[in-house]
Amino acid sequence: EVQLVESGGTLVQPGGSLRLSCAAAGFSFTDYAMMWVRRAPGKGLEWVGSIDTAGGDTSLSDSVKGRFTISTDDSENTINLQMSNLKPEDTAVYYCNVLYRRTNYWGQGTQVTVSS
Repeated sequence: EVQLVESGGTLVQPGGSLRLSCAAAGFSFTDYAMMWVRRAPGKGLEWVGSIDTAGGDTSLSDSVKGRFTISTDDSENTINLQMSNLKPEDTAVYYCNVLYRRTNYWGQGTQVTVSS
């Protein structure tokens, strides 16, 4: 059974940093690309970035490029989202996702609130 569990969300001040993690289980971790998406209050899902878990190549949306990075911890079957210079508009529930055998799997999400 595929399971994705996000963690690390909290309240942070503008300009601050935060690291989110997504622990994956139930599939061969390095065989599938994974992504982070977010949903801001009252808005739809927004793609944040993706990572090739085998090679480590990443791509990021323009809205977070230069501030966020994605990495993997293969020993823990985990992907991380390192966020810096956070802005109020980064406030959202953050989800990780994997497309495994034609099915999209999502974690439960973790809330990030950027506010003073």
